[in-house]
Amino acid sequence: MEHTKLFCFPYAGGSATIYNAWKAYFSAHTGIEVIPIELAGRGKRTGQPFYSDLEDAVEDIYQEIKDDIMDTPYTFFGHSLGGLLTYELAQKIKQLDLPQPLHIFFSGRGAPNIKSEKDKTYHLMDDDEFKQEVLGLGGTPRELFEHPELRELFLPLLRNDFKLSETKLTGREVNPFDCNITIFSGKGDSKISAEQLNGWRLHTNGTCSVHYFNGGHFFLHNEISGITKLIIGALKDREKSLIIV
Repeated sequence: MEHTKLFCFPYAGGSATIYNAWKAYFSAHTGIEVIPIELAGRGKRTGQPFYSDLEDAVEDIYQEIKDDIMDTPYTFFGHSLGGLLTYELAQKIKQLDLPQPLHIFFSGRGAPNIKSEKDKTYHLMDDDEFKQEVLGLGGTPRELFEHPELRELFLPLLRNDFKLSETKLTGREVNPFDCNITIFSGKGDSKISAEQLNGWRLHTNGTCSVHYFNGGHFFLHNEISGITKLIIGALKDREKSLIIV
């Protein structure tokens, strides 16, 4: 497989480190280079201002990767908030008529044109309700809320991430991508309906496949092997089809 960059985008409250474990699953012969994207305000970018809105976040990410996408084949993976960032970034790249991704992988995210049946505005909840709702989703260690010092640092970041994630795109016209897309979801994820998952089929002029994994919204932590195998398989299948043509 030719060298391909896999840009990975984290969920709300997550940092680039959640994808470090992925690197071991992409052995050298696959040719896939995992590039976790660090968002402002966390990890090595702690101390930088939070994004003012979704457009601000997408512009920041675009500036970070724009040189890398010009001369090397690449693909995107994003989970939850990362899926929304992936979608908006790929739309921006398409509008700028720049080289587009070979494939896009959306995880733990419903199609942006379909309203959620269980629409909640997490970022406007009071601290106690916000804490309980976030813990109910899984994926966030309880200690981050129980220790005052950690809570003081983490709560504003998490609340701002949820504000970005809750940006409404349902009134926008669907502008399908030319590449194939793959959707990953947890079987027990109550945040996303089957209608939202199947709605992704409208967002590509190619093929759209939907894959379910055991677990809830944060299934990706326990299903790394299965997810990475599907990513490798999708990119290999694309390469084979190009050779046949």
